[in-house]
Amino acid sequence: TSAYSSPAKSLGDPGITPLSPSHIAKDSDADDAVEQLFLVVVAIDFGTTSSGYAYSFTKEPECIHVMRRWEGGDPGVSNQKTPTTILLTPERKFHSFGYAARDFYHDLDPTESKHWLYFEKFKMKLHTTGNLTMETDLTAANGKKVKALEIFAYALQFFKEQALKELSDQGGSDFENTEVRWVITVPAIWKQPAKQFMRQAAYKAGMASPENPEQLIIALEPEAASIYCRKLRLHQMIDLSSRAPVNGYSPSDTIGTGFTQAKEHIRRNRQSRTFLVENVIGEIWSELEEGDRYIVVDSGGGTVDITVHQIRLPEGHLKELYKATGGPYGSLGVDYEFEKLLCKIFGEDFIEQFKIKRPAAWVDLMIAFESRKRAAAPDRTNPLNITLPFSFIDYYKKFRGHSVEHALRKSNVDFVKWSSQGMLRMSPDAMNALFKPTIDQIVQHLSDVFDKPEVTNVKFLFLVGGFAESPLLQQAVQSAFGSRCRVIIPQDVGLTILKGAVLFGLDPAVIKVRRSPLTYGVGVLNRFVEGKHPPEKLLVKDGTRWCTDVFDKFISADQSVALGETVTRSYTPAKPSQLVIVINIYSSEQDNVSFITEAGVKKCGTLRLDLTGTDASVPNRREIKTLMQFGDTEIKAMAIDVATSKSVKVGIDFLNY
Repeated sequence: TSAYSSPAKSLGDPGITPLSPSHIAKDSDADDAVEQLFLVVVAIDFGTTSSGYAYSFTKEPECIHVMRRWEGGDPGVSNQKTPTTILLTPERKFHSFGYAARDFYHDLDPTESKHWLYFEKFKMKLHTTGNLTMETDLTAANGKKVKALEIFAYALQFFKEQALKELSDQGGSDFENTEVRWVITVPAIWKQPAKQFMRQAAYKAGMASPENPEQLIIALEPEAASIYCRKLRLHQMIDLSSRAPVNGYSPSDTIGTGFTQAKEHIRRNRQSRTFLVENVIGEIWSELEEGDRYIVVDSGGGTVDITVHQIRLPEGHLKELYKATGGPYGSLGVDYEFEKLLCKIFGEDFIEQFKIKRPAAWVDLMIAFESRKRAAAPDRTNPLNITLPFSFIDYYKKFRGHSVEHALRKSNVDFVKWSSQGMLRMSPDAMNALFKPTIDQIVQHLSDVFDKPEVTNVKFLFLVGGFAESPLLQQAVQSAFGSRCRVIIPQDVGLTILKGAVLFGLDPAVIKVRRSPLTYGVGVLNRFVEGKHPPEKLLVKDGTRWCTDVFDKFISADQSVALGETVTRSYTPAKPSQLVIVINIYSSEQDNVSFITEAGVKKCGTLRLDLTGTDASVPNRREIKTLMQFGDTEIKAMAIDVATSKSVKVGIDFLNY
């Protein structure tokens, strides 16, 4: 069949046709599920480079507890989160997660370690895979493949067990999973299949189930950040625009000092790990008026997510103004530039071999780089030293027959030198150059967003996420946009999303309006109109001329959707004698779609309604009501035969069609 052949014709589908006029009923409180009572909300920030959890008891929502300290942290990196790394045994059973996985893998003998399966930074796979399914694979450091769903489920199960254990230890009695509402954060720019994939992995990990989906909320990272930023008090943030600039920087008060104080303060309070969120609207928020707009830039390890929100008073609900945008411009980009630099000095062939033959030493080198990366700052003058693992120096000599020092002299990379203590010495300029491509992309992307008509008069820009800790990124954003809006950074910026996700779990109603990322509709038959409909779509059934494959739209991409909103359409069987009706649901990223055969239109659900067993009193034009309800990240569809009240339900599914 050609690309444009009609699916409906070939199937001889039991078709439906719209009952005119087609109307939209706004029916918000149709069937609000009875709110379940959970004792505690646990949020998991499953990041590309690091992950963590935090929780709050529903009876004292103003206290947010960040997970206990993890053993095995790195020097120079504060440990409220743990690296997103996972280790499976040679038999593919879960072994460990985080620092424990990394350190254990690292201590294995190279002959053994090649049989173990070690994964890091695997979350990016969900963003980059075009056709994600339940069968998508991930590749371990030793090149072996494992199903992504299994890895994600193992990781979530690990967090589930850690959190339940901590809650049980704290309460002195066993905490049951049923008493917990789970919140998992995902980037807003992820496509629907990736969001659904996360939910499936959580079901597999036993956090919730298809029968009890309300127990799990999939929250969008920038929305979570936004909720937390509303609660900020002035002493909890750094306002980049309020500093007196001397060529952009006052020598006494560089960005670093604000952070050092904040770090001191956090270090002193480290024992408590409990953050008080006062039940007030923060001062900064009280400056915002009805209709004010602000941007949340969530810059993490893998992606940067940009969302534009608007305030709706009196409750201060959030409304998403412009659909989430962003891309793979996380701090991983800096690691990648460092790797390119190593390839330039030591040769790509060597680096590739070294990664395969000495995977643990490669991990070591990247850890050493990570802590130096955090020391990069705009006004730094002294060089940054990166220790090369002994096995790097040793393996290079075997591989090339000459020393690392020789390679550096020969490479004419003049800003990286060899120090006699066995380190790479990078000038601050060399380090800043590694940040430049990633930061430039973030700034460019933000400029594009600022140019959109929906994005005028933005008052604040909140810079959040792990990468927002970088003074280089802060300076770049401040100098590019500081004249247009106030650039604000929460103090414990790496934990912003985690805390916001807990607040979201305590009060999911705070986000009121989202932009639909896709256009949704169903396939129908319309009466064929000469000159309007393409002739290849003509279908003659019992003497009636139909136009087939028509995409009847429920909602367009980028249209505002209130959470829980239901859109209703009425249809009637194309042929009165039909005994079964099949309604196929389709989605597309384009907003104007006419036919289900167009490029980019994907089927994402089917409703089968049995029309048998009705008596003769059924009117000859029977009405089939079709409803779509837009939930948090789930969409449910339902068809009702009005005459008999028979109905079928289906969840929209992006992974299995």
